[in-house]
Amino acid sequence: MTSETSRTAVAATGTTAPGLRPRWNRVPEVTVYFWVIKVLCTTVGETAADLLNEKAGLGLTGVSLLMSALLAVVLVAQFRTRAYRPAVYWTAVALISVVGTLVSDNLTDDMGVALETTTTVFGILLAVVFAAWYRTERTLSIHHVDTGRREAFYWLAVLFTFALGTSAGDLVAERLDLGYWVSAVLFAAAIAAIAVAWFALGLDAVWSFWIAYVLTRPLGASVGDYLSRPTGDGGLGLGTVVTSVLFLAVIVGLVVFLSVTRKDVTEERAVRQPV
Repeated sequence: MTSETSRTAVAATGTTAPGLRPRWNRVPEVTVYFWVIKVLCTTVGETAADLLNEKAGLGLTGVSLLMSALLAVVLVAQFRTRAYRPAVYWTAVALISVVGTLVSDNLTDDMGVALETTTTVFGILLAVVFAAWYRTERTLSIHHVDTGRREAFYWLAVLFTFALGTSAGDLVAERLDLGYWVSAVLFAAAIAAIAVAWFALGLDAVWSFWIAYVLTRPLGASVGDYLSRPTGDGGLGLGTVVTSVLFLAVIVGLVVFLSVTRKDVTEERAVRQPV
């Protein structure tokens, strides 16, 4: 068996006591940088998926296989790290945003599955992942993603949040026909409501995080569509290439900044070695 000890014991001494080993969280601290990069990655996921599908000539299936293979390579690198590494982590998020988008698009565009169905199915799958995660680890907090098994649950949940957000966002856009800009404002308002419920009404922090995490997907997609779509379709007409490159440049800049400053790195914890 293993037993956790206080992380302050490590922080206070700067060393790990005999019989203890350091354990680092493998995901970033939830700061304003986290949410900014998350939305940017979501936007890139939307525009890059459209760009690859339209320009590469591979079709949804071919693009999906290519991006899934790239994601698998990056996730292997992520799982091999002992602690959070901004470049590896955010590359995985950017790729999983593309893959999650493509999973939903394949089902609805190529297979003709209704958005109501995909939204329901992805919601159920996400709930199953959360249930299995909690039953196994007794927590859904991203402050404790410090083992391989917890990280596997985490990335599976992230994948389904992107797929669910894609389907739910498209469903809302089609049913309400609000336009890209109004849709973005709507989802931003929903996220703000969750933040208010957490700050003022005591909504559980873990559930607040995951609800907001799902909602950032349609928010980022609406922003991406608004910027990239032609003016005749209600967008600004920047195109998928310009929008993707612009947002990727901002993501890279922020990731380099965080790699240098380590502003989003959580404290290490010490865990007693098996005896």
